[in-house]
Amino acid sequence: MPFSRLVDEFVQDKGLTQGFAETAERYYLPLLALLNKSKQAEPLLIGINGAQGSGKSTLAEFLAYAASELFEWQVTCLSLDDIYHTKAERQRLAREIHPLLVTRGVPGTHDLELGETILKGLVDLTSGDSILVPRFNKAVDDQYPSKNWDKVTGKQDLIIFEGWCLGCLPQEPREISRPLNELEKTADEDCRWRNYVNTSIEEYQSRLWSRLHMLVMLKVPSFEQVFIWRSEQEQKLVESLGHSTELSDPAKMKYFISHYERLTRHMLDNLPKRAEVVMRLNENHQVYSVEPDLPTIEIPLMAQE
Repeated sequence: MPFSRLVDEFVQDKGLTQGFAETAERYYLPLLALLNKSKQAEPLLIGINGAQGSGKSTLAEFLAYAASELFEWQVTCLSLDDIYHTKAERQRLAREIHPLLVTRGVPGTHDLELGETILKGLVDLTSGDSILVPRFNKAVDDQYPSKNWDKVTGKQDLIIFEGWCLGCLPQEPREISRPLNELEKTADEDCRWRNYVNTSIEEYQSRLWSRLHMLVMLKVPSFEQVFIWRSEQEQKLVESLGHSTELSDPAKMKYFISHYERLTRHMLDNLPKRAEVVMRLNENHQVYSVEPDLPTIEIPLMAQE
């Protein structure tokens, strides 16, 4: 299948713009070529890091689609969002540790045992074996029942794990002592929430991040741009619903985004030094540069038939 046709089919299916098509042909397909060169006998487990609105989920879906079409790979995508603690568990954490932990997102609000089990299970799958992969229902802010999880069968070639704080490492204690925004100043005066999140990251590193063979970062222009993109998403939601939402109020949106400000800024400063591939985005969501240079993708014979 010609690359342009493959990209066009994905763009049409997902309702994306021509801008995505250009990015996919110039950057995402060469990334797939790099994955193909890195492929060994064991399943390849890659991570995709990107702040809200960066397009990490779309990149994961595109890589899965293209790898399946071009190389006939078996591919499974897992989001960090899929392993959030249940609402009941986050309510318990809010009561026993800090009220801010009721809001999903930051390290400490995910089920690491579940995540570790799923990643290991996907890597260890053999022909004929199956595993249920969890999914999270954001509409009700809770895990889907296991009967609604996705069934994955057979040996995997590529496992894509994506999430906003994937690969993040802890900050130095001195870095978290000073409040960064109004939320931290008023709702975390004694720094308990920040300390809990920071300590939790160490366990994420040992149980999840350490399993990755490669980390790809979609580097957004700035944290301020994340706020703009997230606000635009909310406005589109309002237009589709025909009524305002809780986050339609700019002040409430700012408070919500403040939960993720500290780690987003921390990763923008530090993660590019650690990620194997860094794709830099402009204010229009498009990749404009990548490090290191990526190989040219070749069409496999089976894809040309």
